[in-house]
Amino acid sequence: MTQNQTDTAPIGSPCVMVIFGASGDLTKRKLIPALINLKQEGLLSEQFAIVGFAFDQMNTDSFRALLNEEITKFEDHPVDPKLWQWFLDRIYYVQGDFKDPAAYQRLKDQIAEADKNHGTQGNLFHYLAVSFEFFSLIVQKLGEIGLTKEENGKWTRVIVEKPFGHDLASAQQLNKELKEILTEKQIFRIDHYLGKETVQNLMVFRFANSMIEPLWNRTYIDHVQITAAESVGVEHRGAFYETAGALKDMVPNHLFQLLTLTAMEPPISFEPDAVRDKQAEILHALQILTPEDVLHNTVRGQYGEGSEDGQKVPAYRNEPNVSPTSNTETFVALKLKIDNWRWGDVPFYLRTGKRLAKRVTEIAIQFRRTPFMLFRKTPIKDPRTNRMVIHIQPDEGISWRFAAKVPGSVMKLGLVNMDFDYARDFGKSHSTGYERLLYDCMMGDATLFQRADMVEAGWAAIEPIIDVWKALPARGFPNYASGSWGPKEADELMQRDGRAWRKIGEEEEDAKSSATATENLKGPGAMTK
Repeated sequence: MTQNQTDTAPIGSPCVMVIFGASGDLTKRKLIPALINLKQEGLLSEQFAIVGFAFDQMNTDSFRALLNEEITKFEDHPVDPKLWQWFLDRIYYVQGDFKDPAAYQRLKDQIAEADKNHGTQGNLFHYLAVSFEFFSLIVQKLGEIGLTKEENGKWTRVIVEKPFGHDLASAQQLNKELKEILTEKQIFRIDHYLGKETVQNLMVFRFANSMIEPLWNRTYIDHVQITAAESVGVEHRGAFYETAGALKDMVPNHLFQLLTLTAMEPPISFEPDAVRDKQAEILHALQILTPEDVLHNTVRGQYGEGSEDGQKVPAYRNEPNVSPTSNTETFVALKLKIDNWRWGDVPFYLRTGKRLAKRVTEIAIQFRRTPFMLFRKTPIKDPRTNRMVIHIQPDEGISWRFAAKVPGSVMKLGLVNMDFDYARDFGKSHSTGYERLLYDCMMGDATLFQRADMVEAGWAAIEPIIDVWKALPARGFPNYASGSWGPKEADELMQRDGRAWRKIGEEEEDAKSSATATENLKGPGAMTK
């Protein structure tokens, strides 16, 4: 992240980007729009080219025609025709099977041609937008044909999409196989959550503001809630989801990334390994759950029938490519603790699920309540007044809830939200979430990418849950209705500790109502917000 310490970020290094699985949705939905945005921001080198590689029967002309047709569907703002033509002139395609050595020779020849045509200086990064089982194979084939070498000042990098394994053993095996061909500095394990502005802002928010960091510890914080909720079901991913489930799909990557950025100690710099060392410390400090802990501090759920936007939606077991007797979880709630000085006895509650009431990802920091002797006879809806919410999606921003006196002749406390909204304060962003990650890869900055030890520590933390859930199949599935906030057991998990999940959406509406009521009370001598 070092390039952002100056006012002007340098232009990305000259390079060829090779996209494996280029005919898939990720290329047209995210990668190409992200590259367009980088070009519009002046961060993409003129010496740049793209080589797509996939099994689909196409050539360069038909691949360009396909992207030309699709770009209008997935770009949310008009693209300058000259800029788009600039891209089309730099896009190539190689058809082949990932197992076929001859296809890699064709790929090598095409890369050489692109390098010659566009002066990319021999620099190269491969984006593996493919299934997990192809990661090692592709890297092995690239190594055999010399497309992973770094020599004479030229660099080669590989971006690996999640999942990084399906358990601890497979993650360790994948890391071992990748490192037989690549160095750790060449491997960029991508998590698109870290491309979001609010996630990146977490470190700035914590470590650049002297009023925040002194409060960021067990003395002042009661607990932390991390929510990653989706309103949609598994859609076309039924076959994959049956082998993964919500726990493996979301917790060791997305949710643990949010957890580490929230809980990490201050790094000595924003150099990649300085930041990732502190994130890794948190993962290693997670208290490993015993089988009894798993039974008491974890919840799994599966959605049944319900409604979304007023439309009836099916139960998980009725989705395409899903077993009618499936025991795969589509919802997870966990209570975790971090064994270090800062967070001793502060619980971290994590939840994620499909077909929930609202699409939202957020981190809620609940501060300890003040001694309320002074206000014990004062009406107040909730004595736990101080809560900070870091909104990650869909509306990026930060809000802080605190108590204030309601205007009037008697002492009455109300709750007020103080909000920072990215769209309002900095203008609407057209970001896909991949811009920063692709740019950082071009610059060789791995700060926002997971390191091997982080991946393995994440899997190690949830391994006891995987083992217990495998030994004791779920009973009572489905146990929550589509469009709800999950099974009642998730609420009971919090209630046993005298706590409750934040009422997402309701608190925001309460704040709006409070603001409206205050406006209505304005007059001579009235207090205004």
